[in-house]
Amino acid sequence: MAVKLSVENIYKIFGERTDAARDMLHEGKTKEEILEATGATVGVQDASFDVGEGEIFVVMGLSGSGKSTLVRMLNGLIAPTSGAIMIDGVDVANCTKDQLRRIRREKIAMVFQHFALFPHWSVADNAAYGLKVKGVRAPERREKALSALEQVGLSAWADSLPSELSGGMQQRVGLARALATGPEVLLMDEPFGALDPLIRREMQDELLTLQRSLKKTIIFITHDLNEALLLGDTIAIMKDGRFVQVGTAQEIVSNPADAYVAAFVADIDRGRVFTAEDVSNDPAPVKLGESSAEDAMRVMEDLNRNALYVVDEADKVAGVVTYQDLAAATLDEATPNPVLEEVMITEFPTADADQQLADLYGAASAGLPIAVTDDKDRLVGVVEPEAVFAQLSGEEPAAPEDSAAEPPSQTDTKESANA
Repeated sequence: MAVKLSVENIYKIFGERTDAARDMLHEGKTKEEILEATGATVGVQDASFDVGEGEIFVVMGLSGSGKSTLVRMLNGLIAPTSGAIMIDGVDVANCTKDQLRRIRREKIAMVFQHFALFPHWSVADNAAYGLKVKGVRAPERREKALSALEQVGLSAWADSLPSELSGGMQQRVGLARALATGPEVLLMDEPFGALDPLIRREMQDELLTLQRSLKKTIIFITHDLNEALLLGDTIAIMKDGRFVQVGTAQEIVSNPADAYVAAFVADIDRGRVFTAEDVSNDPAPVKLGESSAEDAMRVMEDLNRNALYVVDEADKVAGVVTYQDLAAATLDEATPNPVLEEVMITEFPTADADQQLADLYGAASAGLPIAVTDDKDRLVGVVEPEAVFAQLSGEEPAAPEDSAAEPPSQTDTKESANA
């Protein structure tokens, strides 16, 4: 993934004695100690990160953590004390006014928490405001504004006034206004913070849906960890102006960097963070017409599994066989050499790779492994029930050699039958 935005060692210290304040930071002094000694306020300290093209990079932190100061430095609204902010090779932190103006017009758009719509303008005119500032002629402004409104599902309200729209719809107008200028980078500063919880969740889902088609580079600011975990490809958690951990949602929940992060993730619904792909194993299937019952049992013993999926010649799932059923069939005098078709179960649980674990609990409770399939119904992974339960509980799944569900060997099975 190509890097679209790169931030290197950015500091923002408000006040006059910035050099002294930065020296104290390097000595390990706190923001409070620095304020008392120098009168300077540390906004952001030594932040470095890269954002890939088409990535949603979420900065999460409580009030006063520095996240809003950081995002305003990215488009030059606040000048950093030191450091570099590179967007397509241009340093926003140290460029000329003309370069900064061009970046704002051509590269970056910002969506704020408060909609800031002009109440006496139509929805379309509000969406076209950024284009008007750029000097785009009225007919072209209208066309691009309507296209942006179509993207956010508001084309039918183009000639309505903002007062006729709900809060969520007004925020979508703000998003359309940003999209209409064709930005490559979207800065979103707590854009859903003023919405009630139900509308907020709808807007989060709509943003993810929109992102799948637009693939914008998005820096999203929030104080809500659940929102960060839902939206972020990468998440940075800020405290006292610095990053305390940067990683994926799964990395942060599984391995919090310190007690501060651990306290945040303690009550997180893990079922909404982890997906089938996160806990899936190599499917190791057996094929119809190629593998015998004894072949399948041998594979299960080698992998310490109680069931295997059976696929056809196109790698599509045909069914699942269990060790218990195969052992019983091979010991049945009527079917000493059973074929897999005679023993396999044809009703089995399936999941997409990106399906959340919360949606797999019921399927896992049935006892069979869950087949992870792609959009062509081909088997790409297998999720064992115990892996689902372990991840949801926050416990490490048992190692294969410790598993209480270890299948007996074929020799043991035959000896017990002859006893």
